[in-house]
Amino acid sequence: MNEEAKWYIVHTYSGYENKVKANIEKSVENRGIEHLILDVQVPLEDVVEDKDGVEKIVKRKVFPGYVIINMIMNDESWYVVRNTRGVTGFVGPGSKPVPLMPEEVEKLGFTNIRMQNIEIGVGDHVSIKQGPMEGFSGRVAEVNEATRKITVMVSMFGRETPVEVEHSQVTLLD
Repeated sequence: MNEEAKWYIVHTYSGYENKVKANIEKSVENRGIEHLILDVQVPLEDVVEDKDGVEKIVKRKVFPGYVIINMIMNDESWYVVRNTRGVTGFVGPGSKPVPLMPEEVEKLGFTNIRMQNIEIGVGDHVSIKQGPMEGFSGRVAEVNEATRKITVMVSMFGRETPVEVEHSQVTLLD
């Protein structure tokens, strides 16, 4: 089998994209196959909606009914994805999944998101640079490589509070 991770498209029941993503990530973690299934994405885009004269930016799925997965294709990874509740199959002829071409992945805008390892570890002091907790800093309590999420203990209202953020939302402090 080819040992290079490629991006594949998986068809899901409509409305199940986030559930499929969560279920695959949980299966990957439970089976310890983070080296086979590297990333699971539900591509989103910002859309301006006008509701009662108020413009609001909302996230909308770019490809409803599809999840995009970066994985090394072998029997085990294929089995995990194919047998995830909500998945109807891989995109490709018959039962043969066809990987996306590198230029297609580039156009989607999430090329090699998970290729670098997280260089932040438990106990490191970080600053949150994006999102609702922007400006807060604290110590890293947990790093989840599979989901690329980091739990930071920030001081809020006089007590330590765990905050889960994306890896890309923090910077390492000295």
